[in-house]
Amino acid sequence: MHFVVKFFPEITIKSNPVRKRMSRQLADNLRKLLRGVDDRIQVRKDWEKIDVIAPDAVAHLSDRIEEVLAHTPGIANFARVQQFPLGDMDDMYQKTLSVWGDKLSGKTFCVRAKRTGKHDFQSLEVEQYVGGGLNMNTDAAGVKLKNPDITVKLEIRHDKLNVIEQLHQGLGGFPLGTQDPVISLVSGGFDSTVASYLTIKRGIRTHYLFFNLGGRQHELGVKEVAFYLWEKYGASHRVKFITVPFDEVVAEILERIDDSYMGVTLKRMMLRAGSVIAKELDVDALVTGEAIAQVSSQTLKNLSVIDSVTDTLVLRPLITSDKTDIIRTAREIGTEEFAANMPEYCGVISVKPTTRAKMEKVQHEETRFDFTVLDRAIGNRVMQNIDEVMEDLGEDAPAVEEFAAPGNAIVIDIRHPTEEEVNPLELDNASVETIPFYRLSTAFKTLDKDKQYLLYCARGVMSKLHASHLLDEGYKNVGVYRPEKPQH
Repeated sequence: MHFVVKFFPEITIKSNPVRKRMSRQLADNLRKLLRGVDDRIQVRKDWEKIDVIAPDAVAHLSDRIEEVLAHTPGIANFARVQQFPLGDMDDMYQKTLSVWGDKLSGKTFCVRAKRTGKHDFQSLEVEQYVGGGLNMNTDAAGVKLKNPDITVKLEIRHDKLNVIEQLHQGLGGFPLGTQDPVISLVSGGFDSTVASYLTIKRGIRTHYLFFNLGGRQHELGVKEVAFYLWEKYGASHRVKFITVPFDEVVAEILERIDDSYMGVTLKRMMLRAGSVIAKELDVDALVTGEAIAQVSSQTLKNLSVIDSVTDTLVLRPLITSDKTDIIRTAREIGTEEFAANMPEYCGVISVKPTTRAKMEKVQHEETRFDFTVLDRAIGNRVMQNIDEVMEDLGEDAPAVEEFAAPGNAIVIDIRHPTEEEVNPLELDNASVETIPFYRLSTAFKTLDKDKQYLLYCARGVMSKLHASHLLDEGYKNVGVYRPEKPQH
């Protein structure tokens, strides 16, 4: 099994040292990610492309390999190919026939060839010879050069012939780790998750900062979406998830600050806290999901007043985006269901929020704010690696029992539908139900209370989080299914 990976075009136009650095980083990222699929998969880089080669023994993992390639930043497209030594025209035709012959039945087609290197023939000659042979010796409906049903693509690279079986679009952007890191302020809604995705796609290692306004279930939801973004698009680099308890800050704002300035003041407090944490992590920029005039605090005047509280650069990838565009992107990247089901806690809601905050007014309001409350919140922050977010459930959280075999229990696959579809869980001696984690809280109430259930996810992070939450709600019939990894 062989895949040819093409670099995102912006990488190829960089200077030679930058291109070399970025392509090397992409190859390193793919090695790390594909090692988690199977450590026999090889990644080989040259100046023009990256080859991903898997032995026949892992052919059943092709969907998982394609999933990794489709969601790794820095890839323009990737093709599944069959590679052969380059022969003469008839040999090229025979090799193409072996791959495409049965697939052309009843279809119109054309042949397109690209060459790299010196050869004694032209690309057009290859297209005509191979196309003519396929037309005469298959059940194809004929050659059609414009808008055919199938385009048979060939790549001739020096002394190799690649017959492309499937071509897939990549994510684009730059390889993760080629840009300086940022901290994204996440609430779990549409905007902050899409903004975080856009920075990851641009090759930026993105840490997550969550201001807990008082809801444990909201914190659980935000951890899930942050973990999802990291695992799907950025798992080549470990990042931090930071939680800052902001309930006392909210209470202080509600008690001390004029109603119309509550929202602006809250955002200023968040930027103050974010700047302290960014400095500690040696990060030069914060990221928010704000867009012009989406809510009252996001007018240009208010954003200017909010930003004045810090010297840290604030990036807003969505600043001119429409809400419909943001939701569409959330749907495409798989975070729409998270946001739609997020149990968000809104602690500061002004009756008549200002849209044109005045600097002297907000500074006057903040003279009444006790900044020791903010300092205490920053001091009580919890910082951990994103793949260890289940560890801060608290000492009073119920212990979750893990099982290597399901026994008589029903296994509930709680993974995101796209992940479950690519790599379905199939067990010979146990029943498996699929309930996405964002519907589990509601759906679990309807299940048979006399039966035992074990939650399953790939890494065991979300399953443990949700099992603990269900135990905390009083359910006794839930645990976690953690099968042992197979050896090869």
